[in-house]
Amino acid sequence: MGRERLRPNREVFRDEMTMRDSIVALLADGPRTVPEIAEALDRPAREVLVWVMAMWRYGLVKELPKNRADAYHRYAPAR
Repeated sequence: MGRERLRPNREVFRDEMTMRDSIVALLADGPRTVPEIAEALDRPAREVLVWVMAMWRYGLVKELPKNRADAYHRYAPAR
């Protein structure tokens, strides 16, 4: 795994509104984890986590129960 360039948080936050529609459209095909969303969008998981957590906070996505304690949470559209 190569070193990815970390963008400043202000740039990541600025992209939230534009990425929101892409994430919701991706989740319409079925629930996914943050790493799966990041891979599908070709974006760093660190950035996707920020966007998904903001969407969760505002009720745009919901967190689904995990099967195992060490598994990633899966997210689905809240509506």
